[in-house]
Amino acid sequence: MSKTKSFDAFIFDFDLTLADSSKGILKCFKHTLSEFGYDIPDDNTIYNTIGLTVEQAFGVLADVYDTQKLEEMRKVYVKKADEVMAKDTVFYDGTIDALKKLKNHNIKTAIVSTKYRYRIIETFKAHGYEPQVDLIIGGEDVKEHKPDPTGLLTAIERLGVEKKNTIYVGDSYIDAETAKNAGVNFAAVTSGSTTMSDFSNYPHLCISSYAGMVVDTFVI
Repeated sequence: MSKTKSFDAFIFDFDLTLADSSKGILKCFKHTLSEFGYDIPDDNTIYNTIGLTVEQAFGVLADVYDTQKLEEMRKVYVKKADEVMAKDTVFYDGTIDALKKLKNHNIKTAIVSTKYRYRIIETFKAHGYEPQVDLIIGGEDVKEHKPDPTGLLTAIERLGVEKKNTIYVGDSYIDAETAKNAGVNFAAVTSGSTTMSDFSNYPHLCISSYAGMVVDTFVI
């Protein structure tokens, strides 16, 4: 990939794109499912729901769709996450350096995630960093979640950039669908459960192992 294309903004997913949060997520789902008396699926099954909202994931994992029950389960999940999520999340090697590199090049940055905004901020601070992006749009900030493009389009608008000059980086087919629905350039990373083969079915500029490699591809 030639380093000839430049962008005014990089927007990232969070879980499994910038950071490995799987340890904390597995703990929270297992705890909640156990509390409500549901069978606990194997780790891989839970892992493959990362990128969905918590409520959507409980639909997959426990066949629960009742709104009131899902809200009760969400509250238990969040309470457990308050205990373990930030400390059990680890930024991928090169992530912080890549975000600093973008800042040094005066390229705007944002995170668009189904994870709550406050949790993302908490995670940065738990590892000794202030949030290294200009904007965070979390699950509490939009009514419609990915692959609905609302969050991504809102971030682009708030950053004051054009879609054609923006790239969205994500680890999931959900992120790929979000970028497609928004009409935004997409760069895939295989740090999550979606494979290179799966990503090949979606429009993309590149497929890399980690988000830091995407930044290095386009920013000299």
